Amino acid sequence: MKRSIIIILGVLTSMMMACTNTPEDPLSTILSPGITDDQVRVGSSLALGGHAGYLGTQTLHGALAYIQHVNDLGGIHGRRIHVKVYDDGYDPPRCVTNTQKLIIEDKVFALFCYVGTPTTVKILPLVDEARIPVVGMFTGANALREPHNRYVINVRASYYQETGAAVKHLVEELKLERIAVFYQYDAYGFDGLKGTEIALRPYGLVPVATGTYIRGTLDVAEGLRKIMAAGAEAVVMIGTYEPCAKFIRLASQKGFSPVFYNVSFVGADELARLLGDVDEKIIVTQVVPPPEVSETQQLWGAQEYIELLRRYYPADRPNFVSLEGYINAKVLVEGLKRAGRDLNRETFINSIESIHNLDLGIDNLLSFSASDHQGLERVYFTYLQDGKFVWRNH
Repeated sequence: MKRSIIIILGVLTSMMMACTNTPEDPLSTILSPGITDDQVRVGSSLALGGHAGYLGTQTLHGALAYIQHVNDLGGIHGRRIHVKVYDDGYDPPRCVTNTQKLIIEDKVFALFCYVGTPTTVKILPLVDEARIPVVGMFTGANALREPHNRYVINVRASYYQETGAAVKHLVEELKLERIAVFYQYDAYGFDGLKGTEIALRPYGLVPVATGTYIRGTLDVAEGLRKIMAAGAEAVVMIGTYEPCAKFIRLASQKGFSPVFYNVSFVGADELARLLGDVDEKIIVTQVVPPPEVSETQQLWGAQEYIELLRRYYPADRPNFVSLEGYINAKVLVEGLKRAGRDLNRETFINSIESIHNLDLGIDNLLSFSASDHQGLERVYFTYLQDGKFVWRNH
């Protein structure tokens, strides 16, 4: 039996040696699917329609604006980046199906620019099994950060960091203590609720009330009733733009005017559009700066983004969401550059981990390490003013 095993191993070794440096190297195929002499294939599943369609579409457009620019310059080490995209409608089962197709049928090198907590957390078993990098998710979920996963590359700050900064601002600066939480009843909302509870704990506080709505609906009335009855002075909102806008508009109509705080996933620009002329105290924390460049805030990375967005997507207005997608693409490209021509998934991860204090021109340096796969840490505060969210430096 042992002799048979030795013979089989010897044959396999000979076959692998014989295939070395050939176009159809089986070992190369295992380590480097989606790579040809002139192309790198990456795949994305995100919402392109429905109640989160704005978030998915803008994330994708921002990313593609930079990738098309890179491709027009000849690609990375002679390879252009091809992005295979499927619409999941912000639906977890569809996202899993799409991801299986990307890995098994499309044989992509990496996954890229996923949008949403309930969708992205469901693909983690597939990521682990395939040992495939997933880069730049539009979610701050803690489950994508702890425990540490070699193949998960977060770029943005977490929801815990956003809610932590917001609670500190509400309690220490605005002197508010009666804080409620309105959240989407799924993994995204639970993560934001937990982050808020953790942030309140050092102050000896707990949410005075919680209200929920079901993902994909606008059923916010009962959640609003509970929060109003508790006399909340501030409402932490963990949702998407349509239900959060409806909640705020209904509250305003009823004469209920607490401070409304939203995490970045709400989609600030779309929230502002839906609110129209509603005049309330509304804060949104962001993980990227406002893209508009003023005389006092000359952020070259944001200016570069605006120029490329106008070139490749002239119908789009610059916004927080597509700027984040753009930055995700810059991280993907930087990893591919550093990995060199002899690219595979493992060397790509190693290259990402070699990025330290990279200046992207957004007033926030990017760094990774073997034990830390979140590149950016800063949280930006924006306030609704004259129909748009304006950055105030804290």
